[in-house]
Amino acid sequence: MQADIVIVGAGPVGLCLARSLSGVGLKIVMVEQQCLADISEPQFDGREIALTQQSVRLMRKFGLWDRIDPHARAPLCSARVFNGTSPGALEIGHDLSGHTELGWLVSNHLIRSAAYEALRESTAGHGDVTLLAAQKVSGVKAGEDQASVTLENGETLTARLIVAADSRFSSTRKMMGIAANMHDFGKAMLVCRMTHEAPHDQAAWEWFGYDQTLALLPMNAERSTNAHQSSVVLTLPVGQVNEIAALEPDAFARHIEHRFMHRLGAMKLASTRHVYPLVAVYPERFVGKRFAVVGDAAVGMHPVTAHGFNFGLLGVETLGNRIIEAKKSGFDIGARQVLQRYETQHRRATRPLYLATRFITDVYTNNSAPAKLARDLMLRAASRLMPFRKAIAASLTG
Repeated sequence: MQADIVIVGAGPVGLCLARSLSGVGLKIVMVEQQCLADISEPQFDGREIALTQQSVRLMRKFGLWDRIDPHARAPLCSARVFNGTSPGALEIGHDLSGHTELGWLVSNHLIRSAAYEALRESTAGHGDVTLLAAQKVSGVKAGEDQASVTLENGETLTARLIVAADSRFSSTRKMMGIAANMHDFGKAMLVCRMTHEAPHDQAAWEWFGYDQTLALLPMNAERSTNAHQSSVVLTLPVGQVNEIAALEPDAFARHIEHRFMHRLGAMKLASTRHVYPLVAVYPERFVGKRFAVVGDAAVGMHPVTAHGFNFGLLGVETLGNRIIEAKKSGFDIGARQVLQRYETQHRRATRPLYLATRFITDVYTNNSAPAKLARDLMLRAASRLMPFRKAIAASLTG
């Protein structure tokens, strides 16, 4: 099969990239190892995505935002950072950003569903995107004039450009010989929704406790009971997380109440529980010969700064714009100069925050006495520095 672009991976970033390029005169083929039902009707996976204002703008542009139930879009009005057992917190309010909210929280599966529907609608009108579901890539090659993808069923797809959007552990990136700086934190995240007695005031919590990290992402009230509801994220060594995830629902709720020092009152499990490994990834290169990476395949962020999918959408916009500009100008969309512009721009936009996130996680998960003192002093100082707080607010809004 011949195409202009082959996108490997039909997760939310891959789908958004295909949607951004649909209608500009390019033939696109997507390859995804999941079956079509899993792509078109994704199930709740525990992950709530913190979207910046910039990301919401892009989701509107690609036709995703209005496909998501307004009740499922929870406004994020402030962020609070806690250290240890101290009741005080560094607070970043929306008033520092110039917006009525810092951003929005939306479930990952709803974003995936909206992206699929937006792409399907565009494809129905333009007939320019083919989705090959339940197919796995076994090989990738790139030549001077074209690249090719070989599927496990023996079929070969040729294109002018191959794009990997197949997770931070991208096998496609590895097949192209691109190494990545991978940091395994030796921990896992347990994520689920819980209802609780005390209100969250639409504030996200990042709580660097001793020997644990907790996060609270404020959701809209539970529909049937109108109870306060949040997404809870608990980060611990893998063995401990698995033991906690296996607790009976009532015992699990009491356990989480205790970890939150009962600051939210009585809590109740309101969803399935999901566990994810904690690994940060940053490739040595974002591009190769007729090849580019986007999404987590390009920048696999630690979730503490909540920028994973936001960087994914930013990469979609940057790469998409470079491809569309080349197409309109009659240039080769897979040319080195086109891809190099994408890499330079996306690296400049992502590298500083990736490194800053690594620094934050190293300092705030170090439980030595000097580190505990240093992080407490850092939070106190940050609370008094208005330019610093405004910079954080700007980062949260995108």
